[in-house]
This record gives sequence, structure tokens and C-alpha cells, in this order.
Amino acid sequence: MDDSTLVFTSSLDVDSRMAFYDVMGSLAHVNMLKACHIIPAEDVDSIIQGLRAILKEIEDGTFQLDFKLEDIHTNIEFSLTERIGPAGGKLHTGRSRNDQVAVDFRMYLRDKALDAVKSIDGLVTSLLKITEDNTDTIMPGFTHMQHAQPVTLSHHMLAYVFKFSRDADRFLDAFDRMNKCPLGAAALAGTTYPIDRFMTASALGFEEPTENSMDSVSDRDFVNELAFCATQTQLHLSSLCEELVYWSSQEFAFIEMDDKFTTGSSIMPQKKNPDIAELVRGKTGGVVGSLMSMIVLTKGLPLTYNRDLQEDKKPVMDSMDTVIDCLEIMSKVMATTTFKKDRLMEVTSRGQINATDLADYLVTKGIPFREAHAIVGAAVRESIESGVNLEDMPLEKLRTFSDKIENDVYKFVPVQSCVERRISYGGTSSSSVDMELSKAIEQLMQREEVLRQEKQLIENCWKELIG
Repeated sequence: MDDSTLVFTSSLDVDSRMAFYDVMGSLAHVNMLKACHIIPAEDVDSIIQGLRAILKEIEDGTFQLDFKLEDIHTNIEFSLTERIGPAGGKLHTGRSRNDQVAVDFRMYLRDKALDAVKSIDGLVTSLLKITEDNTDTIMPGFTHMQHAQPVTLSHHMLAYVFKFSRDADRFLDAFDRMNKCPLGAAALAGTTYPIDRFMTASALGFEEPTENSMDSVSDRDFVNELAFCATQTQLHLSSLCEELVYWSSQEFAFIEMDDKFTTGSSIMPQKKNPDIAELVRGKTGGVVGSLMSMIVLTKGLPLTYNRDLQEDKKPVMDSMDTVIDCLEIMSKVMATTTFKKDRLMEVTSRGQINATDLADYLVTKGIPFREAHAIVGAAVRESIESGVNLEDMPLEKLRTFSDKIENDVYKFVPVQSCVERRISYGGTSSSSVDMELSKAIEQLMQREEVLRQEKQLIENCWKELIG
């Protein structure tokens, strides 16, 4: 190769992150070659010894990369041959670089998916603590960024809990789909050697081998899917951060962020900027861009392997790193943020936020909802002009809008009553929130158990291979 070709085609700066998984894949592969009597046992023993020595250097950070070799896979194979001689060349029997890369990448992203779930659940735990501490904290609920109806802060936080719980479930679903082993598919058509693909799949902690050799080496669905999972999670983070940014402003003054997670101004001493929230919001663009890169990269590729797929790693590696970092720091931000309960209640008491409940009251008196809507609209106009809230308006004034209004109206229109009367499943009443909270905790505990089992299975596989 011309030096410029070598530089242009090298992927070592990216795929070196898969060094550990490359050794694991090779250990599983060579153990299978031995069990199937494809290469001599003494050569296998030398290969295993050499691979374990390389692995120790990788874990210690002392493994020397040769940038004249195009990727991590070649670096490890060449290093092995230098250490143990010609027997090292037998490691590649029955496999291709195509299935080798595919299995390494699946193992790498499989772990990243589980790491993402762990980080999501860390944030969920912080949000659940806010929920448990604020079951009676009332705040305005918004539509179109206008005061809509009163809700509890717990109800608001649980909305994010369920969003992030879905994100965690998506990562686990993606994990299940990617948890099939392409090793043994070889270049594209399988191999003539009598290999045992089920043995290597089991040794590496996969559920089973992939079903079709051509699909095995060309498939990047698992990459695209994980890039989408990261994007959806980051979008939810961005929404949460958007609210934190304006809630921390003096106009809202709903929250006070801890000094450890804010910054000051270079010239304005009074400033306390929500930089973490703004940066998380800003990083969303890069994560979305990584998804777009993968979609365009894989668009229209013919079967099977094409060199374009060398470019599949950096986008998803970057997006997974970003979303995990954002989740980790946002967990700390939420755990240390103070919510100003009195301010939330004060703001909720403004703006006729109980107007819908007055309309619902009129419906209970036999007035069609559309007519009730118009009646309350007139009452709201009077409330705005007079500066008197609906719940504080005298009965005689309210009756000027409808003679159906009686003294029992004052059981309907206080904001606390508005909250507690919303008893529908998933609503904001304390009884409904209690059910939501129990459900969210149950989901969290189930995910934690799945996470523990999957991580333990993979860790046991590594221990078995390393010896």
C-alpha cells in the first residue's frame, strides 16, 4: 500500500476500543477449533497462552499498537504470531475478518446497551426520590407553555420516569435482538471446516448463532437500532433540561440548582447559569447526527460486506458515550436540585387554572359541556378584569354567569380539590400517583434484575475464557 492509502483506510484509532472483545472472540474461536479437532491441541494451547498475555497487556494499557497495521484485529493477530510463531497463523482458520469484526462489534455494543440501562435507571432513581418527597407539592401543568391544569410535582416527575423507563426497555429489547453470534459466518458463505457455531455463541454469552451467513456479515440493524435508542433517550434528556433551564430562571423561580452543577458569569457576579442542562440539551444535536450518519451509511448497501461499513463504529460509539455521560451527570443534577414548593403553589394559584373544573362542575348540574365552556369563559374574563380568582369570587357573582351554580362549587374549584378529583388511572390525584409510583418502582426492580443476570452471564463467560 501507498502510505496515504494506509492512512486513509486505517480504522485503528476507532476500533482499538474493541481490543478486549477481539481477544475474547479469538479465545472462543480457538477453543472451538480444538474441540472440533480442526487444528492441533498443542497449537491451540500456544494460541491461548499468547492471547491471554496480550489481554493482560491490553488491560494494563501496555499493549503496543502498530499504526502500520490497519486495525486492532490485525495488530492482535500479528502480535500473537510474533510471540508464539507460526501456530499463531492457525487462529484465523474457519473465520474471516468480516465475521470477526461483526462479533467484536456486537459484544462491544451489547455491553454499552447494558451500561446505558444502568445509567438510565440511575436517573430514574433520582426522579423517583423527587416524586416520593413531593406527593403534595402542587404546580401548574402546561400545554403550549400556558397554564393548563394543576398537577402535583410528583405527577410531573413520573412523566419523565415513564419516558426514561421506556428508553431503558428499548435498550434491553435491542440487546435481545443483537444477542446472536455471527462468528462462523466467515466471509459471507460459511466455511468448509466442521465448526460448531453453537459452541462459540455459548462461550461468548450469546443466545444463539445468527441464522444466515450473508445476513450475519452485512447486518448493521443492531447499530442503527442502538443509535436510535440513544437518540430517543437524548431527546427525553433534552426535554427535561429545557424545563430545568426555564424553571431556574428568575421569571419562573421554580427550582434552585446546586452550585456544584452550575457556573457563574465571567463578568456578572449575580449569575448562576444552568450550564449542565444547556450542554446536555446542546449535545443532543450530535447524537441525532450520529443516527442520521448510520441511516445514510447503510442506505442502499448491496449484500454482503462493503468497506463502507468500516465507518459504522464511530457514530454509534460517540452517541453511546454521550448519552451515558449525560445520564450520569443528570442523575446528580436531579438528586441535588431544590424545588421551591411555596413558589410553585403561588404560581399555580394564578391564571384561572381551575377553569376546566368549574366547567366540569356545571356539567354535573346538567349543562352540556360546550355550554358550560362558554359560561366559564365569561367567568374567566371577569376574573381577569377584576383580579379575583375563580375560587375567591363571591357566590352571587358566580351566579350571574349561571343560576345552576350553588355553594357546593367551592368544593370543586380550589386547586387542591382540582388535583384530588382527577382519580382516573394515570391521573394526578394522590391515589393515582401512588399507583403510578408503585408501577414505576416495580419496573425499575425488574430491569435491575434483568441487568444483573445479563451482566453476570457475560462476566462468567469472560472468566471461563480467560481461565
